[in-house]
Amino acid sequence: MRIGVFGTGGVGGYFGGKLAQAGEDVVFIARGGHLKAIQQSGLRVDSPIGDFHIMPAQATADPEAAGVVDCVLLGVKAWQVSGAAAAMKPMVGEQTVVLPLQNGVEAPKELAAVLGAEHVLGGLCKISTQVVGPGHIRHMGLEPYIAFGEISEGRSSQAFIGKQAERLREAFSRAGVRAETPADIQAAMWEKFLFIAAISGVGAVARAPVGEVRFLVGSRGMLEQVMEEIYAVALAKGVKLAGDAIPRTMAFVDGLPAGSVPSMQRDILDGRPSELEYQNGAVVRMGQESGVPTPVNAFIYHSLLPQERRARGMQNA
Repeated sequence: MRIGVFGTGGVGGYFGGKLAQAGEDVVFIARGGHLKAIQQSGLRVDSPIGDFHIMPAQATADPEAAGVVDCVLLGVKAWQVSGAAAAMKPMVGEQTVVLPLQNGVEAPKELAAVLGAEHVLGGLCKISTQVVGPGHIRHMGLEPYIAFGEISEGRSSQAFIGKQAERLREAFSRAGVRAETPADIQAAMWEKFLFIAAISGVGAVARAPVGEVRFLVGSRGMLEQVMEEIYAVALAKGVKLAGDAIPRTMAFVDGLPAGSVPSMQRDILDGRPSELEYQNGAVVRMGQESGVPTPVNAFIYHSLLPQERRARGMQNA
């Protein structure tokens, strides 16, 4: 497959790199020193399950130069999705599918508004990665996992979207990445949302890694309360989450390395713009729209909002 990686950060770089390593035709969209390093020295990935180096690597800052692809893996931050959708238009042909890998549940809708729903898959991934230097990505933990599928229950009238999704699943399988196409990708995305918004929000407020948060009775209770509120919002929006979604998610949290710190929390601790608006902020907003109370998510969101605004250069007084 011809695959474009729009946003070659930790997530896009890892999954795009694995596909390139397996022989897929991958072009990376990057910028600045990261782009220059990839163009000159390739893309290096350190991983506890096997380091690899893509050299040479196709990389450009210009989506038009990349050209039309079969699939775009979207690896930008959640707040950058709408801008990325407009910028990637030269890469989207009649049978191109776009796979968003952002935290949160709103990226497919934002992409569809710009590119058309017929080109957009729902998607999620589970992995802990970060860019540690120009052209250098580190996979820090979690078994790499990716899931995607058509958003609409009735499936798209465009036959190509299902065909491209299956080709992509097969490509990931050849690359040694566990990939699934769940029957209900919407429910799968919301189940990940239970997890990521809880550990990111509570961890950021507590300024503590996952091991400490899950150990203490009070902060562990906050994790569960965040999940319960998200679950209630999901049901109000017609999402068919399984009845055991919360205990299974807490079991997953209990299996994480004790020192784990999710990306939103790292950004907040480092004073950078974060995905707060698309995680706990989104829960509050969707709860208000659906008439569902979300007091714990509101506490987290409003506690972190002043710092988020400072990171974005906005005035608080």
